[in-house]
Amino acid sequence: MAGDSTRILIYSHDSFGLGHLRRCRAIASSLVRARRDLSVLIVSGSPLIGSFEFPARVDFVRVPGVTKLSNGEYSSLTLHLAFDEVLALRESIIRHTAEAFRPDMLIVDKEPLGLRGEVSATLDLLRDRGTYLVLGLRDVLDEPARLADEWARKNAVPTLRDYYDRIWVYGLGAICNPLAGIPLPPGVSERMVYTGYLRREMPARGYSETAAEAVAAAGEPYMLVTSGGGGDGEALFDQVLAAYEHDPELPLSAVLLLGPFMPAAVRDALRARAAAIERVSGVLTFDPRVEALMEGATGIVAMGGYNTFCEILSFDKPAILVPRLEPRMEQFIRASRAQELGLVRMFNPGLPEPARRMAEALRSLPDQSRPSDAYMPGLLDGLENIDALVGEGLVSDPARSRGRPVPAVRAV
Repeated sequence: MAGDSTRILIYSHDSFGLGHLRRCRAIASSLVRARRDLSVLIVSGSPLIGSFEFPARVDFVRVPGVTKLSNGEYSSLTLHLAFDEVLALRESIIRHTAEAFRPDMLIVDKEPLGLRGEVSATLDLLRDRGTYLVLGLRDVLDEPARLADEWARKNAVPTLRDYYDRIWVYGLGAICNPLAGIPLPPGVSERMVYTGYLRREMPARGYSETAAEAVAAAGEPYMLVTSGGGGDGEALFDQVLAAYEHDPELPLSAVLLLGPFMPAAVRDALRARAAAIERVSGVLTFDPRVEALMEGATGIVAMGGYNTFCEILSFDKPAILVPRLEPRMEQFIRASRAQELGLVRMFNPGLPEPARRMAEALRSLPDQSRPSDAYMPGLLDGLENIDALVGEGLVSDPARSRGRPVPAVRAV
């Protein structure tokens, strides 16, 4: 009977960008493909969640959106309400969704207590019901000292001890320990398991119509330039366009994927600038099937967010990463470590003559090594390992599992 199916609830706060949503969507889609009796419900604050395709047995509940201001505070994205009112509304929706859905497992993305503690009541509810509780972390969160201060301020560390049965790290320990530098209570580090990165696949329908038009306009072979959500992507595109202005004879044409969160004035200025460059003819704002653009590209130029990094690895593309340094060092840590391991090349725009240096990097991109040339066992085993960890969690007794070490065979 359909009512007897296994249920997983995934929480993603999504205050900015696309990273959290796309990571949760990849996990949910993979799990329902592997488990025919499973239903997954995603709770998300992303205003774009309805733009993505989801497989059968995956659905979503959207909570009111919020946005992070330049001073670090939050405000309502669309509702004319005080932030405290929006937060109370989100908290109520999350808790009532969990109460009605009755999940066997809850996976919380990145924030142990949710945005400003909005998942606390839900954690209490589900822990008391015996639900298996998982915290999912990307490979890199921030530089250790800054993260330690942030988590101390949020009182997040006791939550790891008191609530979570497992902590899944969506990466490899050889690249980063995301909780390095945080004084963890006894037993917590034994609950951590590195899954490997999350492999991405081509969408069944290939290019979207707008992407096909952009590729046709640019011509092949092309490189894809993407900044993810685009909210802070202006510098990346400025550097790439400056390189084409410096050297109009670069061998690859460029398709620019600006991102849906890029300010309209910035987007318009970049489009106008690109229109004056013959080799930069394909410009997109957003495409929910970015994997097709990745697969078709000869190389990738990106900022170095988690999902883009997974796609570069999955489609085995030569890549240049230009990481941001604010408000977190996450992208720089990931890019610099990946360069050390021979997976990508990192570009430093702070060096003299950045336009010339970027042009040289773009010219050599087609001949750059691919990620697969740096052999790393388990690099892209994340989704398969998550399925196995779900199986382990669903048959365990959460009341006994807290503090029990993860079997060594699960770590990669």
